[in-house]
Amino acid sequence: MMDRLTAMRVFCEVATSGSFSATADKLDMSRAMVTRYVSELEGWLNARLLQRTTRSVTLTDAGEQCLRRSQQMLALMENIEEETRSDDAELRGQLRLTCSTSFAFGHLARVISKFLTLHPLLKIDLHVGDGTVNLVEARIDLAIRISSEPDPLLIARPLAVCDSVLVAAPAYVRQAGLPLHPQDLPGHRCLSHANYGRNTWRFMRRDESVQTDIASHFSANDATVLLQAVLAGSGITLLPTYLMADHLAKGDLQIILPEWTAQPMTIYALFPSRRHLSPAVRALLDFLVEEFADRPW
Repeated sequence: MMDRLTAMRVFCEVATSGSFSATADKLDMSRAMVTRYVSELEGWLNARLLQRTTRSVTLTDAGEQCLRRSQQMLALMENIEEETRSDDAELRGQLRLTCSTSFAFGHLARVISKFLTLHPLLKIDLHVGDGTVNLVEARIDLAIRISSEPDPLLIARPLAVCDSVLVAAPAYVRQAGLPLHPQDLPGHRCLSHANYGRNTWRFMRRDESVQTDIASHFSANDATVLLQAVLAGSGITLLPTYLMADHLAKGDLQIILPEWTAQPMTIYALFPSRRHLSPAVRALLDFLVEEFADRPW
């Protein structure tokens, strides 16, 4: 039975990554062993689960069904392991997280390291990226996302408010001058996030609200890329304060239109269900809430 569970785990990783080599690297086993486990699972089920070519690995219809059932079986085994260890003070097992690159780089990596120091028997696998991930299919325990409207199909626990401000490098300001009003921004070189306000920025000042259409000079789907570009003097961009507070303090960047505020968003921890939430996930959730309560940025 344990061999079959291992084969299911290997198969799920191959199905998710689409690569036998990547699965071998992730699970720290040889590619031949990965192939053997998948072949044995196909033999036990008497069905072909994967279509293999020199360039891709895709699921057959039987493979789609096997993937869903295998994920359910593995999740059940993880729950059993957690529940049978509930009287043990030490947290064990592995958590799978996903988070945007910028927040992982700016703060989450440090907080996770601190959490793992407190729980040395626990392992955390962090998937970094801004793309949409199906938490159930990817077997993600916790997603850290920044949004004004979190997915209504997921349970959302707010961690902190995410404020954003307009910034530019002093060198750019000396060369191009300061905009005096949001409506002046179309005359400047603007850098935008591909997924958030790519062509339109909204600002508020007391009871006044302004929407400004910008011609983006440079767009990227990651805030850390925009940060490096604006530090190089490429123009003006809208960035979360958690990412560039240190640069503001050192004078590498300066706030543009400080009396205007962008619409704040919220940093959420998202998870599929409150049922069978493992002690490790509960502990991490509480830890994140405490760490970000005073917004260290």
